[in-house]
Amino acid sequence: MAFTSDLSTSDFWLLRKQGYMPLGLVVGNSVYSMGVVGGMMTGIKGMGKGEIPQITELLYNARMMALNRMLDEANKLGADGVIAVKLNINYMHNGEWMEVTAIGTAVKHVDNGFGSRGDDPQVMIPMHSSDVKDV
Repeated sequence: MAFTSDLSTSDFWLLRKQGYMPLGLVVGNSVYSMGVVGGMMTGIKGMGKGEIPQITELLYNARMMALNRMLDEANKLGADGVIAVKLNINYMHNGEWMEVTAIGTAVKHVDNGFGSRGDDPQVMIPMHSSDVKDV
């Protein structure tokens, strides 16, 4: 079974030992416009101290939308959950747009089968050329 993931090899084997299998990389994205009001409020509040509730709410909504879209992708794969989730927030068009991206690895609980020869690693390959020794 082929899949995409940004898990390290160590994380992959820890996941397998717990009886989970990665299904694939899942992504959710949301782009929100800060709007004229958001821009004005930012400018006004920026002169003083304190939270800008309108911007906080926009960020919260954009984050939830991105996470929900990521979970929708995971559900389409039949996943039991998503691990190693990363959130990225980018501001575009001079700060008028906010893009939130959620990326993670969808996983499913399976019989880990570590008693069988097929799932245990049979060969260990060094990851660095300095670890390789001539035979």
